[in-house]
Amino acid sequence: MTMPAPRVAPLRADCLADSAGGLTFDVTARGTSDVARLVLRRRDGHEEPDGHEEVALPLVPAGDGRLRAALPSTVALPEGRWDAYVCVADDEPRRLVPGATDLRSLAARTPSGSRGHVAVRIPYATRQGNLTVRSWLRAPHAEAGDLRLEDTGLTVRGRVYGTCLTADAYAELRDRHSAGTAHRVEVAVDQDGFDLSVAYAPLAPGIWDLWLRPGGAAGPGVRIARLLDDVADKKAVLTYPRTRVGTPHGPVEAGPYFTRDNDLSVSVNRAGD
Repeated sequence: MTMPAPRVAPLRADCLADSAGGLTFDVTARGTSDVARLVLRRRDGHEEPDGHEEVALPLVPAGDGRLRAALPSTVALPEGRWDAYVCVADDEPRRLVPGATDLRSLAARTPSGSRGHVAVRIPYATRQGNLTVRSWLRAPHAEAGDLRLEDTGLTVRGRVYGTCLTADAYAELRDRHSAGTAHRVEVAVDQDGFDLSVAYAPLAPGIWDLWLRPGGAAGPGVRIARLLDDVADKKAVLTYPRTRVGTPHGPVEAGPYFTRDNDLSVSVNRAGD
């Protein structure tokens, strides 16, 4: 009779974020004396010609049977979801699960934007309980701050990083599923801050994504998002009430929401749908 193989306890990693946007991983791996590394593998279909796109970080002893790896903010981590593994010597990589996570510094972080981009990394537990790092790399970036809900629309206060707001700046509402004309929204500029108001009445039923044009029509479009905190998936956490308004398309129910990528959008549905 073949005995089942004993279950191997999962390797846990404690995660600490610093104010610069870097991450430190402490892995409990008592008895490990071989060369080890923490490997982040990018998913969502992103692969290099020779296989997975990976970032390997050396794991060094940190005392009390723990190994430590550092992902400083200066190490590029392209935008996406990165699954975390430990590789010891030539053994097969083992998936990591999250231990204690301290992300308090992310909530108070205000990047300078002097490098022309904003880099954000947030570790989180997947539905299967594994450790993954969500990374954003936006160049430039428009951060959505306070959202104020009104009877007929939405007011957004935000800030730009990695570019300058000009007197020609404006915002756009783009229909996600149509290449038709975008709805232009005027923007009030205060140095690197901006305010805009979205009226629901002109919007046809659908999903409308918010974009900022910091330099006007001649400049780039910048997706408005909320990235500078410790919430990896706001769609499941931040929900907003919807309001009923009359439009040329009939009565609708509309309201803001954050997408799976933490971008800001407005959802408009026919009343009763």
